[in-house]
Amino acid sequence: MAELEGQGGGVVADPRGVLRQGRAFLDFFWDIAKPEQEVRLAATENLLRHLREGRKDDELKYTLKRLVEGLGATREAARPGFSLALAQVLQAFEEIPICSVLEQIKEKHNLEKVKKKLVRNAAFGNFFGVMALFQSGRLVKDRKALLESIQLLQQLAHHQAHLRDLPRKTLIDITSEVPETVFEEVLFGILQSDLASAFTSPENLHLLLVGIQKFPGVLKPKNLKKLFGSPTVVNEENIPRLVELLQSAAKSEKKDKKLPSVVFDLLQVSLKEGAFELFWKEGVENGLLKEKSGPVSYMCYRLLGSALPLLSLDQLQMVLKGKVMQHYGEHVVTTQLPDRFKFAPEMEAYIDEFLNSCDDLERQLAVMIGFSTLTNQGYPVLSSSSRVVRHLQPVALQQYVEWLKDMFLRPDFDCCLDFSSNRQKQNQENVNIAQHKIARLRKWIVHRLANIIESPVKKEESLVMDISRFCFFHAFFETKKKTSQIREASVLPSDPLDEQAHSMAENYFFGLLQTLNTLTVLGDTAKAAALREKHIHGVTADGKLWIFLLVEYANKLLSSEHVKAVKPFTKEQRDAWERTLQSVKNLQKKEKKSDSAKVVAFQQLLLLMAIHLFKNQSETMDVLSDLLNCTERAFSKEPKKKKTENTEPGWVEVMVEILLSLLAQPSLLIRRISKSVFVRICPNLTKRGLQLILDVLDPYQEQNEESAVVVMEESDKKIKSSQDTDEEGSEDSSDEGDTEEENDSGDEEKNEEVDDDFRSQLMNVLQAGNALGGDESDEELDDEAMMALDKNISALFAEQQKRIQAKKDEKDRMRKEKILRRDFKIKVLDLIEAFLTKQSENPLVFDIIEPLLRVIEQCMSSDSDKQEVDFLQKTANIFKNSLCRTKQYCKRVDALRDDLHAFVERLVKKACKHTDSSVALYYFSASLYLLKVLRGNTSDKSSTPPTPLPEKQSDIPQASQLLSTGCLDMERVTVIYQQALTQFLTKRNSALTSSMFHDLFRRFPIMCKPLVDTLVKSITAGARQHQQAQACLLLHKVLLLRELKLFMTEEEWEELIRESISQVTESLKMVGKCILKADREKVAKSLELLNFLLKTVTEQKLHVKLTELDKVLVALNQPEGMGNSARLDSLYWNVMRWLNYTKPKKEKTANKPVQEAEPLKRKKKGFLPETKKRKNRTKGIQENGVAPVTSEDGEPAAPEEQPLGTETPKQKKGLVPGSSKHKNQNRGARENGVAMVGSGEEAVNEGDAVADKKKKKKKKMNRKRKGDAGNEAEQVPAAKKTKGSVSQETQQKQGKADQQKQGKAKKKRKEEKTPVPQE
Repeated sequence: MAELEGQGGGVVADPRGVLRQGRAFLDFFWDIAKPEQEVRLAATENLLRHLREGRKDDELKYTLKRLVEGLGATREAARPGFSLALAQVLQAFEEIPICSVLEQIKEKHNLEKVKKKLVRNAAFGNFFGVMALFQSGRLVKDRKALLESIQLLQQLAHHQAHLRDLPRKTLIDITSEVPETVFEEVLFGILQSDLASAFTSPENLHLLLVGIQKFPGVLKPKNLKKLFGSPTVVNEENIPRLVELLQSAAKSEKKDKKLPSVVFDLLQVSLKEGAFELFWKEGVENGLLKEKSGPVSYMCYRLLGSALPLLSLDQLQMVLKGKVMQHYGEHVVTTQLPDRFKFAPEMEAYIDEFLNSCDDLERQLAVMIGFSTLTNQGYPVLSSSSRVVRHLQPVALQQYVEWLKDMFLRPDFDCCLDFSSNRQKQNQENVNIAQHKIARLRKWIVHRLANIIESPVKKEESLVMDISRFCFFHAFFETKKKTSQIREASVLPSDPLDEQAHSMAENYFFGLLQTLNTLTVLGDTAKAAALREKHIHGVTADGKLWIFLLVEYANKLLSSEHVKAVKPFTKEQRDAWERTLQSVKNLQKKEKKSDSAKVVAFQQLLLLMAIHLFKNQSETMDVLSDLLNCTERAFSKEPKKKKTENTEPGWVEVMVEILLSLLAQPSLLIRRISKSVFVRICPNLTKRGLQLILDVLDPYQEQNEESAVVVMEESDKKIKSSQDTDEEGSEDSSDEGDTEEENDSGDEEKNEEVDDDFRSQLMNVLQAGNALGGDESDEELDDEAMMALDKNISALFAEQQKRIQAKKDEKDRMRKEKILRRDFKIKVLDLIEAFLTKQSENPLVFDIIEPLLRVIEQCMSSDSDKQEVDFLQKTANIFKNSLCRTKQYCKRVDALRDDLHAFVERLVKKACKHTDSSVALYYFSASLYLLKVLRGNTSDKSSTPPTPLPEKQSDIPQASQLLSTGCLDMERVTVIYQQALTQFLTKRNSALTSSMFHDLFRRFPIMCKPLVDTLVKSITAGARQHQQAQACLLLHKVLLLRELKLFMTEEEWEELIRESISQVTESLKMVGKCILKADREKVAKSLELLNFLLKTVTEQKLHVKLTELDKVLVALNQPEGMGNSARLDSLYWNVMRWLNYTKPKKEKTANKPVQEAEPLKRKKKGFLPETKKRKNRTKGIQENGVAPVTSEDGEPAAPEEQPLGTETPKQKKGLVPGSSKHKNQNRGARENGVAMVGSGEEAVNEGDAVADKKKKKKKKMNRKRKGDAGNEAEQVPAAKKTKGSVSQETQQKQGKADQQKQGKAKKKRKEEKTPVPQE
């Protein structure tokens, strides 16, 4: 390293010595310049590791040289890569002098000597060099290098066209890291000019502000006065210049969407100098805000948000009541359009950060109140659902809630920063402004209070109850006289609440009630923690329901003389209220004795209906009285009486009717509680009760008569509460809008056709006014008659228009009713799903199957709008997942055995009769579910004895389970599915599919043996080739089931295999030419089945004769048998290998015997006729007649390269075994009674397949080689030139293939044989 210091990191003495060491070292520098950041970082790490492990001076010198050169690279991604690598190297090897590296950078990227075109690269090279020195952490320690670096940055600041403000920002960053002594001794002198010109550019001002904050001992007021004439930065004299600088800084940072650093530093300096009020009022409000530009306004908003943590309480109150706040509020109100930039989320982030970091209660409360009092005509700009309250401390939250309640009762707009937009000012002529503001403010406050309960802020139970009581009181009660007994009645509202205000509070209260029902247990006690672990919601720490506490509070209000209800109770309603409270108390006593979940569900429903008495008294009374009766009967201990035909409905049926009516309510809370109650009464559900639910889903009953359940339309959607409305509401409304437009357009087209009644009425009116006289003209009518006629005509048209509008309204009403009814059915499906989930072992499950199937069938054939599709999907999912695939099912079906078998038969017949396969699949799946139930039950008096086990399978533990039939009547079930299988395989258009029967065989292997004979016979008896192929496919899958052998003896198994092979043989005999897709499919499935059958025969050594099959398969390989299908060819030879045949190998030799090849029927373009050919090409071959053919290297050709007619007798007989010299066979012969495959032409074409492919690649080369025609002719076999019957095209193909394959043919010869039995 001493040598390194001496040379100053100059030129490497022996660069080739470094380069000879390997490519891996150089690859590091290539990767450092890559655009991918991950690659650059990995290369830098690897380079450092390599240098640390090697510790070679020459490598380190070369590294510094390469990195310094790369600082000025043309590629933008390479510069920061080399800069970072250089910084890491300097940090790792502290023995490298910083000054020497800086000198090397200056020398390499000299701005004065570089060409004009390369000034930009040189500037960046110097800049990234200084950045590398700074990032290494060593620049601050070396004063000389620090001084030179600062001077270099000052020099680079003049190249703004290339570097912009990067040198100034880097200079500021370096200055902020320098110790005060170094700044005073080294930098203060050279930076004096920059500091003195602080008010000329934002960068110089930023440098001054950083210096004032970092080095207060150096930049004292005395020194500042020497620099620019004033001891402080923020004063009245400097404000105009500061405003100009801040405006330019805002415009330069507008793309980054962040607060410029110089602005935040100026804020801090103004606080330090005690001039914040001057800076804010004169500089920001009266300076920056006067320029109506977006970047400057957003900078002011960001400055406001950033200043919150730095300000005192008085300063906060001044800022939050200032012009910046009002300007921000106007921005929020006027940027409601979706494509406008919205600053509100960013401001909320500033507030959230401040509340999270601030521990001062007063400042927290001041900020919350400040933003809550920024109002637009009474409505605060801050969102009422803002989550920033979660950081409020409990005391601050309590004070904030008290302030909200006080503002609700006594709105004080003097403390509010209220504003109105220009449009609001134009439209407020006929509006009572004061009342309008109060209503808007109260609406926001109620929602804000309700949202505090929902937000995850840490809160006490007392606070939650306080807010709930406040909302409940002002929703349903009014104060007649102040009283201290009721806290909410202790203060009278300054402006009494009107009906609209009560209605608004009522809507938000029911949303709050939904929140309370799902609220986790509050508190830090052990009991509360235990309840939270059990995931219990809606109760206090002592286990009481929140809704019960509210009912108790309501009861207290009803008995008080100082308050009155907005809608007073009648005597009957008050009795129902008292009865409800008594019933709830009785249930609470039984909670520990009986099912607590059931008791809680009934309590919730009773209490909810009791509270709804305050909202809809007349509608709730009927439901509440029925509900009270059902509750008493549900929990009574009286013995059950035997029902007669005329008995009144049981409590369960009445309860189901009540729940169905409640499901139609728009309240999400009512629907949720109704569903939870239904889950608790599921064990008591009767057939009549279930039928009430199923009647709602019945599509045919809907067509005949209107549903008994009244579907309520959500009319009150103006005041939206996120907890009180359903998610489906928005989707339904959008669907309604789309369909309404379509129907309106359709009605307009239909209205163009005038009906006959209107035409006749119009004719009568005209005739009565003598307007349709024979030859009389209109002039004979006087004015009075004309006026009377006009009046009659206008009355007639008005009446017709009313009729048209009435028809349109009726259609619209029916369409909306249909949408609401469908929406109601979707909600009722939740009850069906709950019953199937909770009561899967209930026999009533069987009554649900057919109604669900009818719904699916009807939806498949009806409209395809989104709501209908959702209804269908939900029904299908319930049917598949909650019914067919459930692992739990009824275990008490002995009494229903005959009914279930009849049900299976009915389902299968409907599946067979159906025309839609997708619907038939659901019917078939339902029958399989019933099979599972029947097989899984044990019958006490089974008619069929259990099937005896074969001897070999008697020791298998699973065999007894597979062979058990349970309650299944095998004979009856077999007949049912046998008929279905026969129809599937014999009927041309059947809705059944092979996957249905495969599912049957896979899930119920016991059905395989009775139905396998039908499959075997259908191989030949199928209606068409497709059905025969499906029979082969199903039989193959059945034979693959290992459980099948458990039901059969060895003799039966062998007979099944024998019969299957016989049927497949007969089926293949009927195969003609495989031209059609169905024919190829049949052959393919037959061959796949045969492959398994022959494998079974071979491996299990079964005694099956295969002579007939052998002949059929050999004949099948003729050209007219399988055609040119590669798949069939592969399947065929897979089968043939079990019969000891081998597939002929494709020959890759050059010369092929083509004497017997037939001329092609069609000539290709580009070949000359025989008479136009040059005759001298054949001279070299025909000199000696038919001579032995030689290959390209002069050696004798292989036997298959020789022309036909030159074979030996042994070769003709095919008795010579395959070798490298003797492989020719006679392809037209028959041996041992087996037909040989193909003819001579087939063999030639087969062998030429590879050659023809490669011939195309060299087509252009062969065209250019015209001068070598004589040489090529010498290599062509003589047989090709002497045999005139061979087509010209085949000759040329063969010749080119010979040239390409001569070399390979000599090295690799494989035996090519037709199907010959192996010994």
